[in-house]
Amino acid sequence: MFKDLRKYLYMIRLGYRYIKLYKKTYFHPFLSPKESHRQLSKKRQEYSNAVLKYLNISVELHGTIPKHDHVLYAINHRSLLDIIVMENIFSRYKKNGVWIAKQELFDAFYGDFFKYSGCISVDVENKKGLMKFFKEIKYKLAKVNDLNIYIFPEGERHKSAGIKKFQTGATNIAKTNNLETRPVFIDDTLESVFKEAPFEQTKIVRVYVAEPIEPSRLEEEYRIFIENIKGKTDA
Repeated sequence: MFKDLRKYLYMIRLGYRYIKLYKKTYFHPFLSPKESHRQLSKKRQEYSNAVLKYLNISVELHGTIPKHDHVLYAINHRSLLDIIVMENIFSRYKKNGVWIAKQELFDAFYGDFFKYSGCISVDVENKKGLMKFFKEIKYKLAKVNDLNIYIFPEGERHKSAGIKKFQTGATNIAKTNNLETRPVFIDDTLESVFKEAPFEQTKIVRVYVAEPIEPSRLEEEYRIFIENIKGKTDA
């Protein structure tokens, strides 16, 4: 229990320190949208790498992160560590991007972390809000030529094996903005990994990145992608 308490306190304290750093960039009067997102992405990556180091988790990448940008990364969602694990990978390639997050996360007690770190909120139950959401993404992509979109197409955490049915948001974003779409599979139940952390011996988490797919076939291609991974790892 004390082990769990220590890691939560570490993440909360570090998170509030980074909220202050996010705000300095978020409210900076002279930064361009491009430079603002670059700085926010870098700060998110610094936070994530610090947490993984504390938990003694190492991320092993299978596949490649492209050099070009304006890519939509469709990622399975199991745990609060998912974003942290992916930011570790994006830090290696100096990637600039925004996370799509549910409005309820912005309304929670830690909502400032999401709001000021450059995430974009979405409320799928609000039609006017959805229109504003898609306009905001289009605006940001037009202003920032090295921006990427990070999204959990399941829409919420899934604690069982495989994936849940995808919502339509990821496909619509990719098609509307002509974004290259790449499935990403985090091959671990990170909820249980987080419960067991920090580790005495380094815990390896494997992340698989696919080649580009047709966004209209996202869920279908994603399931094939997972089956191929499982076929290789079980062989």
